[in-house]
Amino acid sequence: MATRRNSSTETAIKNMLIPVIQAIGRSGKLLYLLIFVVLGVLAYRYFTSDKPTTTTEYNSDLIQEKIKSVGKLVVTEGHFAQVMTYKDQQKYLMDLLSFEKKALIIINADVTVAYDLRQVKYDIDEKNKTITIVSIPKEEIKISPDIQFYDVEQSRMNPFTGDDYNKINKKVKADLAAKIEKSTLKSNAQNRLVSELAKVLILTNEMGWKLEYKNQVIESENEMGATLKL
Repeated sequence: MATRRNSSTETAIKNMLIPVIQAIGRSGKLLYLLIFVVLGVLAYRYFTSDKPTTTTEYNSDLIQEKIKSVGKLVVTEGHFAQVMTYKDQQKYLMDLLSFEKKALIIINADVTVAYDLRQVKYDIDEKNKTITIVSIPKEEIKISPDIQFYDVEQSRMNPFTGDDYNKINKKVKADLAAKIEKSTLKSNAQNRLVSELAKVLILTNEMGWKLEYKNQVIESENEMGATLKL
């Protein structure tokens, strides 16, 4: 087909130029004749030359390098405050004597929910042009409470000890964990996770590949979010 097209183009150019050349030759204007000949050659080369085409091939090394650029630590931060009263009583002599200790405790806690995308595992199938997300690490929750004691009351018979502080710290973290579950902190962190993983989806679309997770083809960021919550 290319040879036939080139031949017909060449014939058309010749049929166009021959009468012009003959007319110019009869008029004796040799300079114009040479100009038309040069233009004819350039036109012929333009219409008959093959146009270069470029294609980009993606191999696993290049894809892994691009995915690595997506991997990072995604951290969502929150702050929680809490007030609690701690009481403890020691009784002696068949409960005839009792010694109480108590304190007002104010807690301010910084909480982070983090996803380490460097730990996401992928499977790259060059033959079927598919990137499969094999596993996503579980979120890491870090609670850093600042515990302040006020109105402390104690006695020599029942003073505050390290055991009391351990109990208070354990109770504070348990209460904060319950608050975190009821808050939007974890869902916000997951939304950020989806946004970061969507960059892998954009990458596959640019390459003409497809992205899979949990045996499903992911075609949009919304599908990514829905699949993560399964």
